[in-house]
Amino acid sequence: MGETERTSGGAAPTGDFWFNPGTGEVEEGRVSPWTERMGPYPTRAAAQDALLRARARSDAWDEDDRRWSEGR
Repeated sequence: MGETERTSGGAAPTGDFWFNPGTGEVEEGRVSPWTERMGPYPTRAAAQDALLRARARSDAWDEDDRRWSEGR
């Protein structure tokens, strides 16, 4: 599925920030291909914290899975 099919309007509006996990950099606008970025985020700070939020969510889901497997 192409980028324009994944979003409602094609190009990202000005002010959208993306996090590139490969480079560890925040990008304003669609600098990298969609396969190499996370977002969009409303602020540069939110994009910078993208991996921390993703890791926290993953850890919480892993804990939920563990509890479910143990029948709790």
